[in-house]
Amino acid sequence: MPYQGGGRSLTLHPPAMSRRVVRQSKFRHVFGQPVKADQMYEDIRVSKVTCDSSFCAVNPKFVAIIVESGGGGAFIVLPLAKTGRVDKNHPLVTGHTAPVLDIDWCPHNDNVIASASEDTTVMVWQIPDYVPVRNITEPVVTLEGHSKRVGIISWHPTARNVLLSAGCDNLVILWNVGTGEMLLVLEDMHTDLIYNVGWNRNGSLLVTTCKDKKVRVIDPRKQKVVAERFAPHEGLRPVRAIFTREGYLFTTGFTRMSQRELGLWDPNNFEEPIALQEMDTSNGVLLPFYDPDSSIVYLCGKGDSSIRYFEITDEAPYVHYLNTYSSKEPQRGMGFMPKRGLDVSKCEIARFFKLHERKCEPIVMTVPRKSDLFQDDLYPDTPGPEPALEADEWLSGKDAEPILISLRDGYVPIKNRELKVVKKNILDSKPPPGRRHSHSTCDPNFSRPALEEVLEEIRALKEKVQAQEKRISDLEDKLCQFTNGTD
Repeated sequence: MPYQGGGRSLTLHPPAMSRRVVRQSKFRHVFGQPVKADQMYEDIRVSKVTCDSSFCAVNPKFVAIIVESGGGGAFIVLPLAKTGRVDKNHPLVTGHTAPVLDIDWCPHNDNVIASASEDTTVMVWQIPDYVPVRNITEPVVTLEGHSKRVGIISWHPTARNVLLSAGCDNLVILWNVGTGEMLLVLEDMHTDLIYNVGWNRNGSLLVTTCKDKKVRVIDPRKQKVVAERFAPHEGLRPVRAIFTREGYLFTTGFTRMSQRELGLWDPNNFEEPIALQEMDTSNGVLLPFYDPDSSIVYLCGKGDSSIRYFEITDEAPYVHYLNTYSSKEPQRGMGFMPKRGLDVSKCEIARFFKLHERKCEPIVMTVPRKSDLFQDDLYPDTPGPEPALEADEWLSGKDAEPILISLRDGYVPIKNRELKVVKKNILDSKPPPGRRHSHSTCDPNFSRPALEEVLEEIRALKEKVQAQEKRISDLEDKLCQFTNGTD
């Protein structure tokens, strides 16, 4: 018995019609299962920093986890196959001078990861396919532009080398990692701490949530808020928001009575929610992980011991509860594998990497099927590792959908591709749009020949460093072959 009212469609089910409530969906029987003990990653000192980051990032090659580290910030990177007990001397990625708060793998290069830190910097790292013999301490590029700690980073979904960072200075900065320069600075938009930032499918829009209780949809290239909603959830605790494939917004937050709540919104009509559902009473902020191929959203609360999952459809009530994966241990953080990293032969539709205090436990979500054949209804073509645009094309106003690949024959990760950073001449650079205040540090008495001499010295030093790096890399390769040969 549908009821239309106030722009929202509700479906009421009287008791007599209860048998018709069962909804047809191929995802109704999705179930979660932890892997066997020998396939977990043990003896990892997961970071104890208090922030709502997921602390874990995964891709088809590696799992990266933010860890405790004395005198600075660090994270550990493990090849996916390197399960079991992690050697206490396993090399870390260290370079930040304060705790690491967020990490994110580049969607277009499985060997490149970005990290954000309390030290106000963002660093981008090249991770070799072999396990290095010592800590990785030199980032490919360091991005400096925030004046306070940086808690959020996110790569652009379709443009090469475009990285977003958001800091406690209430700024959102977009970077071109290939040149190390700021592309855009979004300032004067957020009046308080930014809780989360998410891209839409083609990277033309951003959604942000903020301590000022507003959810904003932003066109970053026009530096303009195109839609906003005050207090989509009435409680004071943090709100999270993500774009769905269709361009709707899915939010999680709290009611005035501290009940956790989820919502679905049309940003073109922000007044009324498409759906609003209360869930339970708990303090943990719900982190949404969304799979656009299946339209399933998984909700993981920090400190919870469960993962709830829902299917988003165009039929009322629009957000359909599917099931809950429950365990005994609370989660400290969570990683979510991109679709191309899943095992299609086992009908795996999602894989989580649940962080405990001292270990990382993969959890596999499966649709039960009797056939061993490729299930093309479960695996539509999915975003692959090739970018659809270059950074300057995107900045000039071009948009492109992700380049899709088929998973019919499984996905084989591409070999290590080096991230090359070509710094532009700093003297030619203009301040990025949105940055009104710039300070010149040039001395007017500094002659051009003297400048040429300094630049020549820098070039010579660079060549020397590159030669030494190549020599070290060759020696590491030889050592790696030698150790593999003696195993």
